[in-house]
Formats: sequence, C-alpha cells, structure tokens
Amino acid sequence: MTEKPPTVDAYISAQPEATQQILQEIRRTMHAAVPDAGEMISYGIPTITIGGHYVVYFAAWAHHISVYPVPRGDEGLAAEMAPYLSGKGTLKFPLAKEIPLDLIAKVAAQLAAGKR
Repeated sequence: MTEKPPTVDAYISAQPEATQQILQEIRRTMHAAVPDAGEMISYGIPTITIGGHYVVYFAAWAHHISVYPVPRGDEGLAAEMAPYLSGKGTLKFPLAKEIPLDLIAKVAAQLAAGKR
C-alpha cells in the first residue's frame, strides 16, 4: 500500500482477501471488547479510539498481523502475550496460525481501561 488509506474500511479492502477476513474479525473483536470505541486511521493503520484518542492499533503485514501497544502491569496477561511479543511494544500474530481473538480482546480491554 503506497498511499495512506482514508478509512479503516479502505485499509482492510486493500489487503489480500484472506487477510481482509482476519482483519475484520480483529476489528469486531476489538469493538466488542471496547463497546464505546470509535476508529480512525492513524500512522497509516487502523486505530481503535476512545474520545478521539488512540487505544490500540492493528496492522497487516505479509506474514503476520501486528497489534500495538502492549499493555503493562498484568502478569497473567503478560504470560499469555509472551509467545507473540516482538520488541517492547508489539504483538505479532502469524497469519499461518489461528489468531487468538480472545487474547486480542483482553489486550484491547486492558488498554481501553487505561484510557478511561
């Protein structure tokens, strides 16, 4: 994708078909976990927001989906996230494996709790 998409729908529709389905599932999962959330494109990728402020970003790459940032302070959640950690603030979910939507919901909910 060379241009920044104007909407989350445009971002998703620019991805390969199989990836589009996964992104839509992640989008629904995040909105269910943060029911009062909005969304926008920020830094060229989909962003779930509360009151216009970012909560969590997600992006498609050739071989994985990334979710940013990583919530801190919950040891149980940290253990669940550990296999997917990449660097300090990124979770990477390989497209070749089942995406752990329940974990993504927990991540979104915890990040949203910190924004309220």
